[in-house]
Amino acid sequence: MAKVYQFMADGFEDIEALAPVDILRRGGVEVVTVSINSDASVHSAHGVTMIADAVFEDCNFDDADLLLLPGGMPGASNLRAHQGVCQAIIEQHAKGKRIGAICAAPYILGELGLLQGKRATCYPGFESHLKGATYIAELVTIDGNITTAEGPGAAMPYGYQLLSYFTSPDAVEALKEGMRFNHLME
Repeated sequence: MAKVYQFMADGFEDIEALAPVDILRRGGVEVVTVSINSDASVHSAHGVTMIADAVFEDCNFDDADLLLLPGGMPGASNLRAHQGVCQAIIEQHAKGKRIGAICAAPYILGELGLLQGKRATCYPGFESHLKGATYIAELVTIDGNITTAEGPGAAMPYGYQLLSYFTSPDAVEALKEGMRFNHLME
């Protein structure tokens, strides 16, 4: 079974963090939410308190198939300021393994030099932080091992794209139908 870790920092954007986790878990993927705080409590940009599955210091990310960075401010800035998160992302990239970032969070990848020569998207206004990337104004952009998404409205398409890395197209379509996503798009 695939294993995904999502880093959680105070100020995360609720839907960008939780929609992908929900979709991946419904699709049978093991997802571990990881607080970068000293305890498992993490507070969203909109005042929702979440209890993460684990605390950063207790985790080893060697078995990660995918590392996720949710957006939101100051959530993305808090993730960028965490040396351990940055090191985990750099190591994941060096192994050629998957990384996902949505909304403001792709700026972290740009700051770390991981977008050189790649296509990426982000929340409007963060384009200049995608250092070395070609900005693509679309909901979800995939380039090699990096998947980026534009913002809150992209949370579900982003989640389905991430799920597609670990299951069949038929299974993704069945989940979209079951969640009434396809109906939403009509």
